[in-house]
Amino acid sequence: MQHARWQSLAAALASTGATYAQSANSPPPDPVVHTECASSSLRLDGSLPSIASDPPAYRLLGARDAWTLASSLSMRQPDSPTNEPSPTSPTASGHSSSSDLAKKLQNPVADLISVPLQFNYDTGIGPKDADRLTLNIQPVIPFRLNEEWNLISRTIVPVIYQGSTASGLDSDFGLGDTVQSLFFSPKEPVDGWILGAGPVALLPTGTDPELRSEQFGLGPTAVALQQRHGWTYGGLANHIWGLHGSEQPDVNATFLQPFVSYTWPSATTLGLNAEATYDWTADELTLPFNLQLSQLASIGDQPVQFQIGGRYYADAPSGGPEWGLRFTITFLFPR
Repeated sequence: MQHARWQSLAAALASTGATYAQSANSPPPDPVVHTECASSSLRLDGSLPSIASDPPAYRLLGARDAWTLASSLSMRQPDSPTNEPSPTSPTASGHSSSSDLAKKLQNPVADLISVPLQFNYDTGIGPKDADRLTLNIQPVIPFRLNEEWNLISRTIVPVIYQGSTASGLDSDFGLGDTVQSLFFSPKEPVDGWILGAGPVALLPTGTDPELRSEQFGLGPTAVALQQRHGWTYGGLANHIWGLHGSEQPDVNATFLQPFVSYTWPSATTLGLNAEATYDWTADELTLPFNLQLSQLASIGDQPVQFQIGGRYYADAPSGGPEWGLRFTITFLFPR
């Protein structure tokens, strides 16, 4: 219908121009012709203006202009779909969207729901060089407070198996204490830095005396990082003070986690971090370094990241672990 209207206008203009034409193959001279248009200009989207919404206006067209316009309009063809992929199609942006998700996973305060299941194996514990297996269930849930701020909930619930560390001691299995962090994070970076800060709480959910502190704890936590050109680097820190009332030693611990990683367009990530914990009560440092390789994939429509890595304990309390392995499966729920 629109194309027919263009052809009608083209025919009218061509007829007007032809009146002044000197030959069939040359443009007409330039006397003035009065034509009534619905608008003083044509619309950029190629549609005719509506007379109901745009009052008529008289415009003076030269016959040469009419001939030129008629020629161009008569050659106009209706738009036809192309076979090129749209910017949001999987073929055009599949790698980009996967890479973006992989980068978000390197950001502890990203606006992204994720559920990591982190399996840790540590060995060399105690006189018997015992093993310890830990499954950390770590859901991350963002809440949008307003147009400028997010609240990010990060929870760590450990399920622990500790082998017998010395003769006469039994192995232990059960839940450890839960660490709950809340980060208030601005949606936009501040001078290039992604920031978050808030409270952290220790919840005495441990089910075995050897796996729990038997006390509540509170303290501050904060994170700062930058992401550019595939690189992510920054650090996360917290400090927890125990709220006494327990026969166990008071909790008074600082946790520092500097990290750096690089993500390729294929959504493959190589990362290095340290997870330093200093126990001020016992005056002991635990310092493992983790080197990890991750790959984002899909199971059906479900994005999943697989991660594998090794860890070396540069420092640990007497009888502490020497080295370990880590395997993580992270389920993503983009919004």
